[in-house]
Amino acid sequence: MKIQINRLLFVVAFAILSCSDELDLVPITEKSASNFYRNEQEMETAIFGVYAQLQNNGLYGLDLIGVGEIPGEDTFEEIAANDGGRFGQLDDFSTNAENDLVGDIWRESFEGIQRVNVVLNRIEEVEFDNEALKANRIGEMQFVRGLLYFNLVRLYGDVPLVLEETINPSDYFGQERTPSSEVYDQIETDLNAAIQSLPATKSSGRPAIGAAQALLADVLMNQGDYSGAVSLLNVVVNSGEYLLMPTTAEVFGVSNEGNAEILFEVQYSSGLNGNSEGESAASQFRPSGTTANAKGHNLPSAEFVGLFEASDTRQNDYVGLDAEANPFYFSVKYEVSETGADDGDTDHIVIRYADVLLKLAEALNESGGANPEQYLNMVRNRAGLSNTTATSQNDLRDAIEMERRLELIGEGHRWFDLKRTGRAVETMNAWFAANDKNVTISSNHLILPIPQSQLDTDPALEQNPGY
Repeated sequence: MKIQINRLLFVVAFAILSCSDELDLVPITEKSASNFYRNEQEMETAIFGVYAQLQNNGLYGLDLIGVGEIPGEDTFEEIAANDGGRFGQLDDFSTNAENDLVGDIWRESFEGIQRVNVVLNRIEEVEFDNEALKANRIGEMQFVRGLLYFNLVRLYGDVPLVLEETINPSDYFGQERTPSSEVYDQIETDLNAAIQSLPATKSSGRPAIGAAQALLADVLMNQGDYSGAVSLLNVVVNSGEYLLMPTTAEVFGVSNEGNAEILFEVQYSSGLNGNSEGESAASQFRPSGTTANAKGHNLPSAEFVGLFEASDTRQNDYVGLDAEANPFYFSVKYEVSETGADDGDTDHIVIRYADVLLKLAEALNESGGANPEQYLNMVRNRAGLSNTTATSQNDLRDAIEMERRLELIGEGHRWFDLKRTGRAVETMNAWFAANDKNVTISSNHLILPIPQSQLDTDPALEQNPGY
């Protein structure tokens, strides 16, 4: 059963810090935060507020998926100028500091961090009927803060590190950006703490130990620590808590939500509260003219679809085509809702077991571990493919990368994969040249600009090079 999170009606009685240009921040409700969150019920309300924040379009409702994929070579914008170029600028690396997407991800991430900090700064003083549950909730919040900062540091580089509840936003004016290395240290601290506090068994919409271990492994891989990642991923695999669904057709779709392959998801519901509780990806990631509010964001290219082998079940299970309405492909991992545009019922899967297996294959291959191909083959075989023929480290590296592209299309991973493996600049410049695109990128394009609204608000923040 889904966590019942109502973004409009649940009580969120604290002012939200986002380092934004809105200086007069006020509580969402009339109830003063200083007089709230004093018992278990009120604290649970605050925790629901954290999960609700993840649903927003600036995070997993839309933007984080697009920004994790469109800069790569596998998806594109049907109309570059659509929505003022929010996503279109990602296609040709022309994103500027005034792009709404750049500002929305930053703002909503820091709003989420503030919500987490409110909980973590107050929960110790709150008495729970079950102390084990209280420890679980602390672990959940540490996991979410680690996740949000991991997104921020990969997208923007150095970012302000805020670990305390902010009561007066002016207290943080003048704070410079924290070096990425220190942000990574804090992410690891949060996730290691979460591993000690989370339950072993996952419940719908909440992380368990396996999710924190898998996320921490990703964090380590992004810093080149493949051996450390192997240790963590092996624990996840050997836990028996997660498994691949028998077929690729059973992984996605509203009817398959909460399945054994999912380690952590952000949940959505359509048809609730004036159709305000759904996600936008299903409609906006469809070609124009195919459904209400279809905007042609993040469409798989024909070149990408041509990479599927004839026997690969993912071509039909993961990618769709409505040739009569529009000749472009789209991801079918998100179901369009019958209740209207931008009210999708599909949960967004942040971490799933196929990703874990492919990351374990990658980490083993990079660290010289034994038999990385066995985990690659598990994903291939599920898709109807035979075992890989790759044997050398270089060939396996290419095979694992290709499998990640095919398996994770539409989920917002490709750009982060290219950055993690150090192949982003080389791959994209080669792709632009092969497709006669007058675009060349450098290492400066690997991170987004700091939002202009933040620079205007706080002169202590400096812009990233090249913007």
